[in-house]
Amino acid sequence: MENKKIIIEKIFNAPKNKVWEAWTDPELVKKWWGPEGFYAPSIKVDFKVGGKYIYAMHGPKGTQFDNDMYSAGVYKEIVPMEKLVVTDYFSDSEGNKLSPTEQGLPEGMPSEMTVTVLFEEIEENKTKLSIVYIPSSEKEHDAMIASRMEEGWSTSLNKMAKVVEE
Repeated sequence: MENKKIIIEKIFNAPKNKVWEAWTDPELVKKWWGPEGFYAPSIKVDFKVGGKYIYAMHGPKGTQFDNDMYSAGVYKEIVPMEKLVVTDYFSDSEGNKLSPTEQGLPEGMPSEMTVTVLFEEIEENKTKLSIVYIPSSEKEHDAMIASRMEEGWSTSLNKMAKVVEE
């Protein structure tokens, strides 16, 4: 499955410390978390190895996503300004794990994923952010693609660009 990694990348016209801060400061995360048209009513972070995060996003009024949806996880590795490794799963408002299929996601979507986030200065005031998922099976990979997570991340990162490039 090594070749089935899902890698979402974006280059920001901003220094690495601003991109890192936008990813790790709850008040800044609130400004960009969620796909275009969504907002983040709540971002809770215990930023330490073993600490938990609980992020909420709320979709556009009058759509099937017009409610608070939560994801949570645990920080497994923190290398300041370089790398984060976290678990990620769908949750309730308290951070308790929920089934992805109960959240309307495709059959085969993993109940918990490990995500690696890399921060790389590619030149002065330009930072490449890479979000790496490694599905454990073909079925997980296909479900993750079918969930349109890449599109969601893409528009979220476009929102993040507005935060770090201002």
